[in-house]
Amino acid sequence: MNAEELRKLQGFLRKTFSNPGIEVRARPRKDDSCEVYLADEFIGVIYLDDEDDDRSFNFQMAILDIDLDDIA
Repeated sequence: MNAEELRKLQGFLRKTFSNPGIEVRARPRKDDSCEVYLADEFIGVIYLDDEDDDRSFNFQMAILDIDLDDIA
């Protein structure tokens, strides 16, 4: 992914989730994915799917069961 794609992905996530604190960062030594942060906390990875000349992006976010304990 190039810098322009990272900028667009960040803008899309910020608009979609109404949260300007979302940040998309390049991954070291990887050009097919990037990391997503919220207030400096890692929340997921976006993977590039570039098969058949049709580019799409897949956001993967893991939620640990211990994180759910904090929810009433």
